Amino acid sequence: MSEFLNMGGYAVFVWSSFGISFVVLLLNVIIPVMRRKQLIRDVSGHIKRKR
Repeated sequence: MSEFLNMGGYAVFVWSSFGISFVVLLLNVIIPVMRRKQLIRDVSGHIKRKR
């Protein structure tokens, strides 16, 4: 198990690339959700001001 986690001496590069990939994938989900919520707030505020 230790050898697997060590990745033949390249553990820093392998695990950091996994970490960066995970963060990028997570941001690809979170950012559009946040933008959608902001857009809905903006549009609903615009509609309320028009009335």
